[in-house]
Amino acid sequence: MQLHRGRLIDHIQLVVRDLPASESFYTAVMSVLGIPVLSTDNGYFIADELVVSSVDSPAASGALTGRHHLAFQAQDRETVDAFYRAALAHGGRDNGAPGIRAYHPGYYAAFVLDPDGNNIEAVYQGAAQRSAPSVTIAF
Repeated sequence: MQLHRGRLIDHIQLVVRDLPASESFYTAVMSVLGIPVLSTDNGYFIADELVVSSVDSPAASGALTGRHHLAFQAQDRETVDAFYRAALAHGGRDNGAPGIRAYHPGYYAAFVLDPDGNNIEAVYQGAAQRSAPSVTIAF
């Protein structure tokens, strides 16, 4: 297993009420985005920089994180569409069907609410090339 870390964010943690429901949701949407989910027996799971833990895990300190908006990059519009379908099929709720948004030309996105009400987005903003690769952590 390898983890990839981006250039700005080391990790984001969401503390959730129902870890199995969240793991089902995130496993489904991350598989569409090509991101593996690493399950643990320690009250959390990991998907690249995203850590999702139960409220009773040691890392959570007994408190939910509240609502957040996370936007994941998609490789094309079809991936945004597949993300939306997978999210709805695994406990997500519609918060904006796939389509062009007025943010700027070519911004194609879908929004869903995860099982804890976080606003989760998949967005395709056109073909792009990264200026630097991610950092690989092997373990």
